[in-house]
Amino acid sequence: MDCIGGAIHPLTIPADAQVPQRHVDAPAPGEPIPSHYKNCFGCGINHPTGLHIKMTAGDGMNVSAVFEVSEHHQGAPGIAHGGILALAFDESLSGPNWLIRMPAVTAHLEVSYRMPVPVGTLVFIEATMRATQGRKMWSTAIGRLNTPDGPIAVEAGSLYMQVPREHFEKHGRPEDLAIAASDEAVLNHIAKLDLAP
Repeated sequence: MDCIGGAIHPLTIPADAQVPQRHVDAPAPGEPIPSHYKNCFGCGINHPTGLHIKMTAGDGMNVSAVFEVSEHHQGAPGIAHGGILALAFDESLSGPNWLIRMPAVTAHLEVSYRMPVPVGTLVFIEATMRATQGRKMWSTAIGRLNTPDGPIAVEAGSLYMQVPREHFEKHGRPEDLAIAASDEAVLNHIAKLDLAP
C-alpha cells in the first residue's frame, strides 16, 4: 500500500532515506536490551500481568525478542488478543532504536496476523531497522511460534519519531517519572544516549 487518502503511506520509505548505522556505543551483539521502565506493560519486570518481553541485540540493525502468551493476554478463549500482539510488536520494533541511540515514540504501526497464537505459546520476534531520515526511523518485524525458525504468525512494520527526553517529562505523570528516575540501570543507559534537544 503506497497511499492513504491520496497521501504517501507512512511506511513507504523515501528513496533518499539513509541506511541506518549502528552506534559505536550500541549494545553489543548478544547483549540484552534493557527495559526502559520497570512498569512498562511490554518489557517491564514489575508489571504483574505484562508481557515481560526480553530483547537481545543482533549483529546488524536487528534485535531478537521473546515473550510467552499467558492467560492474561487472551482475546478469544485460549488465544492471544490481537491488540496484545500489536503491543508486543510495538515494543519489539522499538528495540533497534537502542542500536542507534535515539529515544523515539511510535508514529505509525501496522500489524498483519497470519495465524492464531494460543495461550502458552512462545513468540519469537525479529525486528530490523530498515531506514532513517531526519527524526524518522522505519522498521519491520516477523513473529514466529515456539522457536526462532517456527511458523510465521505475525508480521509488522513501524515508523518511529525521535524525541528529546523533555517529551517524556512534559507528557508523563510525575509519580511515574519519579519511579523511572529511581531506576539506576535506566539512568545509566539514558546517560549514554544522544538525546537531541
